[in-house]
Amino acid sequence: MPVRRLDPVLVDRIAAGEVVERPASAVKELVENAIDAGARAIDVTLEAGGRRLIRVVDDGGGMAPDDLALAVERHATSKLPDGDLTRIGTLGFRGEALPSIGAVSRLTITTRAAGAEAGASILVEAGRKHPVRPVAAGPGTRIEVTDLFAATPARLKFLKSDRAEAGAVAEVLRRLAVAHPAIRFTLQGDHLTNLTLPAETPDEAGLRRRLSRVLGADFAPNAVALEAAREGFGLTGLVGLPTFHRGSAAHIHFVVNGRPVRDRLLLGAVRGAYSDTMAGDRHPVLALTIACDPRLVDVNVHPAKTEVRFRDPGLVRALLVSAIRDAIQAAGHRAATTGGARTLEALRPGTGAVRPGYEAPHAPRPSPALRGWQAPLDQAPFEAAPFDHAILERPGFGEGAQAAFEPFTPSADARAHMSAPEPEAVAAPLGAARAQVHGTYIVSQTGDGIVIVDMHAAHERLVYERLKAERAGRGVARQPLLIPEIVELDDGSAEILAEAAERLAEVGLVVEGFGPGAVAVREVPAALAGGDLRALVRDVADALVEGDGAAAVEARLDAILSRMACHGSVRAGRQMRPQEMDALLRQMEATPLSGQCNHGRPTYVELKLADIERLFGRR
Repeated sequence: MPVRRLDPVLVDRIAAGEVVERPASAVKELVENAIDAGARAIDVTLEAGGRRLIRVVDDGGGMAPDDLALAVERHATSKLPDGDLTRIGTLGFRGEALPSIGAVSRLTITTRAAGAEAGASILVEAGRKHPVRPVAAGPGTRIEVTDLFAATPARLKFLKSDRAEAGAVAEVLRRLAVAHPAIRFTLQGDHLTNLTLPAETPDEAGLRRRLSRVLGADFAPNAVALEAAREGFGLTGLVGLPTFHRGSAAHIHFVVNGRPVRDRLLLGAVRGAYSDTMAGDRHPVLALTIACDPRLVDVNVHPAKTEVRFRDPGLVRALLVSAIRDAIQAAGHRAATTGGARTLEALRPGTGAVRPGYEAPHAPRPSPALRGWQAPLDQAPFEAAPFDHAILERPGFGEGAQAAFEPFTPSADARAHMSAPEPEAVAAPLGAARAQVHGTYIVSQTGDGIVIVDMHAAHERLVYERLKAERAGRGVARQPLLIPEIVELDDGSAEILAEAAERLAEVGLVVEGFGPGAVAVREVPAALAGGDLRALVRDVADALVEGDGAAAVEARLDAILSRMACHGSVRAGRQMRPQEMDALLRQMEATPLSGQCNHGRPTYVELKLADIERLFGRR
């Protein structure tokens, strides 16, 4: 068949397939144009999820009539003054958005340049351009897109429901709002909750306010500031604590030179930075901005400009990983404030904490003669009535978990009125240990509440951080065994351990082959002395098998240390003396990342006294 030129309208519709995939794509292009025009306020309105109407109004610089006529032509743009594609300093630059949108819809642009006496308007219907005409208009630009994809009905079949399309538009606007906190954004329409994001000051406090509106009010108190620079790249933003996480990566925001991006390199770097502080199926919450010379990053690798390519990706990854790790380590023992809220929610009636069928006894009304009476402070407390063990037979008290009601000897004095805690300990962030319950949890008293600590999870993190510090220093301290421990394994695991023996010695575990399917353990890390060596060796062998053998030891040393730490921590069920519990709390306060265990679970939750009082109806 002979080669021929395509019709210009058809060319525009083909281009629209790359640039305008759905209403959210059109909104993204229009809002980015408004930002490039210097707008300080941008209002977006939708109807039918954007299919029936998209209206974007801004207070930017506007356009002159001649510029307006060119703006709807393909490859016409004001954003490449020197034609250098290696120095792109704006969000839009291809000159494809407006003609592509006009090719698949009815596009009306009304604009007025600063200082102009009148505005100008142009209409584009399914690729057919009408002449520019003068109109009365305020400063800025108003763009209306109606009947999106009316010229390409097949495209409508691939759109989702109006609610889903409106939600996609809201997500695009939120990401642009994170990148530009100094601009006011509003979004309204059907099938969505109206969004209003006022302009914020260009500082950390303003960024915190903007992110709290976008990511939720809980983000700011659970985030730490980050600022780093390396070889022409600057990194700033806020990163969430490891215990403040979500089930998807939708709450991770990256901004590169003012452009919101979704990049696999950056996502991988974030996962690496949180690798030993967060469970594999959870994702952090953060917003980071990367600033660099435009020549160091290529933003022209995707038609929708949502991906970028760095000239030195290894440098960017190393900067991200080190900066995030330093930031969350600087947070010390802090854990997410939402832990206490989740605990209280679990305790409230009707949330599943109480078994169905159990009715809480009603408190007896006090006698009128006793109302307002209060025992003198120096008077000894009255003798409690004998405990009726028949209550254990009532519905809701039949499980073994209720063993706490049985007589037991606490390992710390749980009777607060018998021995007052030291004021210095109460003033400490994690308070003074008051009791150990179920052989697993430490209850401590703070100045304004209580703290519940999972002692095994906390000690596991402490041991892990100690092992990492020793390895980074002069090497992990080792303790020889008087009699070598022989551990039987399958042949494959035994061979892998023997091959990795030299590298395992660097982390304090000295093993050697002992015939087919067995190894002899001669030295162990001093921090793990007294632990279950057989279980430890089997766990290390599993880690090596998962990491593709001995060759992966260098890359998996921290993972191996993490598994070792699990075997060297205090086990659930061990009764601890009050001095031991207080020592554990003080060590947690001095150890970075002690707010979560090696598997990403929180090591403690804090309940404020005011919250507890509300739980019991005192507030």
